[in-house]
Amino acid sequence: MNLRFLLAASLAAVVCTPSRVQAQSASRGKRYYSHQARPYYRGPVRLTFGGGISYYNGDLTGSLGENFIGPAISVGALYKLYPGLQVGGEFTYFQVGAKDRLASRGLAFRGRNASLIAQGRLTVPGPGDFADGPGGPATLKPYLRFGVGALLYSPESYHGTERPTNDTQFDSPERNDYPATALIAPVGLGLTVRASRRVGITAEGTYFFTTTDHLDDVSRRANPDRNDGYGLLELKVEYALLP
Repeated sequence: MNLRFLLAASLAAVVCTPSRVQAQSASRGKRYYSHQARPYYRGPVRLTFGGGISYYNGDLTGSLGENFIGPAISVGALYKLYPGLQVGGEFTYFQVGAKDRLASRGLAFRGRNASLIAQGRLTVPGPGDFADGPGGPATLKPYLRFGVGALLYSPESYHGTERPTNDTQFDSPERNDYPATALIAPVGLGLTVRASRRVGITAEGTYFFTTTDHLDDVSRRANPDRNDGYGLLELKVEYALLP
């Protein structure tokens, strides 16, 4: 093998490596520093697409056995702001319904709803969350979810014990302003599995506290002093837009 070729190739590698590392570093943007003076990069933006089921907890029942479990779909975005903290937003469409736990009252309802939230994810930062850490993000990452947002809800109540059909006669609504709005506060847990450098698969369960007792269109006929709530169980795909 030509010795001069080897020397030239070695010199080129030594000269080019710092430039390549510097270029990769520049592509990540500005370096920030944690309170421990460890460097990290913000971002990237991660898009999330989810689907799952929704359930209701309110005046009629809190039991899954009396729920008419409904579908849920969501789309959102997340951005790494600090090691262990992601922030973003999410839009969700979901349906809920349930039958009454009290046979003597005999009520039931269905509701079609949409929500928009500002959310955060808290997790324990690992070595891969810092610019000076070895390797990439952790393969498994559990997190705590929290946020605040708005809910648009439109329930219909009726007398019965089954899901409504085209022949169902709905009761007069307790309010005349449906679809109505309420504030919501989600709290949940999740686990993300990193499938590749850009793709992650997440399992997530979230409960939503609300400021309304009319998620089921049953308030004056039950307990007007207690607000309704609901939960979502979803499987999400996450995709990073940048390295």
